[in-house]
Amino acid sequence: MELLSIEGNTQRLDGGAMFGNCPRPVWEKWAPPDAQNRITLACRALLVKEGKRNVLLETGIGAFFEPKMRERFGVQEDRHVLVESLAKHGLAPDDIDVIVLSHLHFDHAGGLLTAWKEGEALRLAFPKAAYVVSERAWQRAKSPHSRDRASFIPELQGLLEGTGRLEVVPQGEKSKTLGDAYSFTISEGHTPGLMLTRVEGWSEGPVTFLGDLVPGVPWVHLPITMGYDRYPELLIDEKKQLLDRILAEKGWAFFTHDPKTAAARITRDDKGKYGAADPRSVLG
Repeated sequence: MELLSIEGNTQRLDGGAMFGNCPRPVWEKWAPPDAQNRITLACRALLVKEGKRNVLLETGIGAFFEPKMRERFGVQEDRHVLVESLAKHGLAPDDIDVIVLSHLHFDHAGGLLTAWKEGEALRLAFPKAAYVVSERAWQRAKSPHSRDRASFIPELQGLLEGTGRLEVVPQGEKSKTLGDAYSFTISEGHTPGLMLTRVEGWSEGPVTFLGDLVPGVPWVHLPITMGYDRYPELLIDEKKQLLDRILAEKGWAFFTHDPKTAAARITRDDKGKYGAADPRSVLG
């Protein structure tokens, strides 16, 4: 098994929103903002090459937005960077067999769609892939709350269903599509049914895709949450449990939104503060 970090489109979002109730004098040391108070965010995927099968954990925000919306949400490129990054590893969209989604907010699922072209309808960028998502995340996407309704792509759910290759995983179960090397932790603090995938079989140890539970290294510190999180106190409890597990098994944390660090080991000092060690800017 080979694991590779795959860069997608980048984003600039409001730093205050990304760091919740953390004061700006603290968070700006970790993520210096621009003149519009926006910080740089990656939208990074994890590619698992199994030999005969290619599994992609998430697709980032992609380039599906029309120019006005792309500017509003700070998407920096007008082309599908994830597809370009896969090509550097010799893979075309047709070569992706399975795509796993932690949830269906557009900055994690927008890359499922082809780049915007005037006058063209939205269509899936990975025509042969099977898709895996948790039951609660799927239901949230189909019937969103007004708080995060704007975070979903209304047309996407129908396109996924139309493939006939969508697996909706009930809570507490493994994926029939993926098999035993993949297991999940379900989190509720950010959004209902956030599905965080653990991958076994890599030579350096198990890797957990932390999604929006821990978007990047600064959020490893337990009190740091996002303004987008549904239940911050619950998220902190969930974060502690998952970081403890990664630490105990000497595994790796994979970060989707950190602009500098793709993966790291987890540490905890004598005072109980969590941190990141042995940071990798890329995997593979």
